[in-house]
Amino acid sequence: MILKILVAFLIAVGIVVVLIAMQPATYTVVRSTSIAAAPGVVFAQVNDFHNWAKWSPWEKLDPAMKKTYEGPAAGVGAVYKWAGNAAAGEGMMKIAGSDTDHKVSIDLAFTKPYESSSRTELSIRPDGAGSSVSWTMTGQNNFALKAIALFSSMDKMIGPDFEKGLSQLKTVAEAAK
Repeated sequence: MILKILVAFLIAVGIVVVLIAMQPATYTVVRSTSIAAAPGVVFAQVNDFHNWAKWSPWEKLDPAMKKTYEGPAAGVGAVYKWAGNAAAGEGMMKIAGSDTDHKVSIDLAFTKPYESSSRTELSIRPDGAGSSVSWTMTGQNNFALKAIALFSSMDKMIGPDFEKGLSQLKTVAEAAK
């Protein structure tokens, strides 16, 4: 009887491992909005990590979060590091590409609560008198993220934060124009 239970357990574990392994190897999260401000005004908010405190959806997760900035004040090479509570986690962002008034590409690395890395891009296009802004994050699904994907998705976990951030960016950029 114990042998049958053990075999059934191993088969169940095997099925779960196969289901996890079959999850997509990559993920992409995209959210967009229109902002009644010129691309240059929006670009100034996203190309300088010092401005993110005004609009980032994660800045208020830990009022005591430790933040440091390295490299240039803005643009390629600018680095933002944070260490906060369990909600904020710990990690760093580095601007990897900066196309004036059009796009900012960021390498994002979390070290806590789990290690992961991804690429985020904020793309800005003229839209009438304002701007159309898209926030995209792409990355690799490691085994743990694939396991999480059985019950949720990066889109469901991160998408609402992007929506909140874009809404706050809209408010800040429209006030700055």
